Amino acid sequence: MGIPTTAMLLLLVVVEVIGMMGMASASYRVGDLVPMSRMGQYHAMRTNWHDILGHHCPIFGVNREVLLPIPKPTGYTGADAYKISFQVGREKFFIPWLLVINRKSPEIPMIDIHLTWTAMRIC
Repeated sequence: MGIPTTAMLLLLVVVEVIGMMGMASASYRVGDLVPMSRMGQYHAMRTNWHDILGHHCPIFGVNREVLLPIPKPTGYTGADAYKISFQVGREKFFIPWLLVINRKSPEIPMIDIHLTWTAMRIC
């Protein structure tokens, strides 16, 4: 017993539409929040990944600056450098370790991250 041709065609159309819905949900629209996570490293100890709150996240297709509060590491004495790493977007675009506080300088730098996008995806 085979599947009738019309039923097979309907099944293929349904599978194609579901696939297109999956692609649409994976893309961003202008104005969508782009999720971010951060991880810190101090004195050879790393934190877990922490989600960043929405008002500190980038907005897709919008050029803006955000001020991201960085918690003071447990046991911070200034003896070692403090590094931070980010994951950006649903694609988990990884930004490697950035030196935030050097043990020789108490100044905290401004980190300038430029995200570009094409075809509704971050690249």
